[in-house]
Parts: sequence; C-alpha cells; structure tokens
Amino acid sequence: METLSQHHCFGGVQGFYRHSAHSIGLPMKFGVFVPPQAAHGPVPVLFYLAGLTCTEETFAIKAGAQRLAAELGLMIVTPDTSPRGTGIDAADAAWDFGHGAGFYLDATQAPWAGHFRMETWVTQELRQLVLAQFPARADRVGLFGHSMGGHGALTLALRHPGQYQSVSAFAPIAAPSQCPWGEKAFTGYLGEDRSGWAAHDATELIKAGHKAPPLLVDQGLADQFLAAELHPHLLEAACAEAGQPLTLRRHAGYDHGYYFIASFIDDHLRHHARTLLA
Repeated sequence: METLSQHHCFGGVQGFYRHSAHSIGLPMKFGVFVPPQAAHGPVPVLFYLAGLTCTEETFAIKAGAQRLAAELGLMIVTPDTSPRGTGIDAADAAWDFGHGAGFYLDATQAPWAGHFRMETWVTQELRQLVLAQFPARADRVGLFGHSMGGHGALTLALRHPGQYQSVSAFAPIAAPSQCPWGEKAFTGYLGEDRSGWAAHDATELIKAGHKAPPLLVDQGLADQFLAAELHPHLLEAACAEAGQPLTLRRHAGYDHGYYFIASFIDDHLRHHARTLLA
C-alpha cells in the first residue's frame, strides 16, 4: 500500500492511498479518514460508495463528514468508483459510461470483464486491506453511498448478508433494471440477457427475499434525475411488501448534488453510529 497524501483533519487524519488490486488487475486508489479515537484502539468503519464520474476524493472534499465522524469516532473509507488505465478505448463502449462508473458489480462481458470487478474489490480485497492496515473493527462495518454508489450500498448489503451492520443511501439508483442508466450499464457489464440483472438490482433483490439492516434513504424532490433514473417509490413498495425496514425521507427543493449530501450527512453518520457504536 502506497501513501499518496495525508492531512490532519478535526484531530484525525484524512489520507489517500493506492494499492495493487489483484481482483482488478490494476492499481486502485482509496481514501481513509481515521478519527482521533483510533489512537486508543480499533474503531467502527464506514465504506462510502460514490456516484458516476466521481473518484476517491469527491466525498472527502465535498461532503463535510469528517467533523462529526471525528466526534463520533467513525472511520470512513472512500473507494474509487471504477478501474483506471484499463486500455479500453471509449469508442469500444456501446454505452455512455466506463471510467468512473463501475456500478459496484463484477462484469461478465468483454471488454469489461478483465478489470471491472468492483464488487469483489470492495467487499473482499479492499475490506481486508483496510482491516489489516488501519485500526478498524471487523465486527462494526457500515456501508453507504450516493446515486450509483447508493445502488452499490443497497445491493452489496443485500448480496452479502451479515457483512455490513448498517446501511444508508443518498438518492440511490433504486431499480436499475428499469432506468436508462442501469439498462446501459447492465447491458455493457452483464450482457443483453435481463435474467441476470435482478441479482444486482436492490428492488428486485428485496422482492426475492434478500434482507438488509434497516435502511435509511434520503431523496431530494428537486433532483433532476428523480423521475427518469432513481425510482425510490419502487424500492419503497418492495420494502413494504417484503417487510424490509426502510426509512425513506423526501426533501423538497434539494437536487442530486453534494449540497444535498452535505445537508443530511450528519443524519446518516448518526444512523450508522446508533448501530456501530452500540
């Protein structure tokens, strides 16, 4: 693991790192905020999954999470959102994403399958690296994210029961099989056969009986992607039918960006702290 930079922040340290990711086959970057309490022993850890076009730095710079994380004693890990330097020419992509849009799954289709193994990296390799190299508690791990990363937080928690003790999301792509972003991504990464898409769709996973810890989801009602891409009402209906605990909060006037996230980040950190610090 290579240290790229470290910055003192609210008594803790915000660092950025790079390692050779075997699951990806390329170097991958990630950020870690270590709160001051970690000087006295391992602390709970939150993994935050960012959205389309973001990097490992976006949340750390824009969300304003370190102040309360330092107060509560929560470590925050921010993975990059996709492999970089894959050699895949953008002209080879039949859809609009690629770099910065790994969708937190393991691709099965060429040319993506060689490197786009984000689910394995996040849930296994990066998790193990963080637990080995930082003072993080393996039994107190939370997961949250925004947009594409909100999709990732929901689906990875549902697909890996028991691995995450707390879960939340900001404006998640809640039913990717039923929106243009998800259809493009799933077609590119998983192929034309829609029968395999449901395994990476939070709404469909809940319908199929998968369970997660109680979910907190915040959605802005002025979000420019709400009607076409996000579909929180479908997630809400599936949770109600399946008995999956969900708190879905709708906020008038808020859009899809980081001003929205910064406005409610404290609520999410406290949501996770109630479980992880219990």
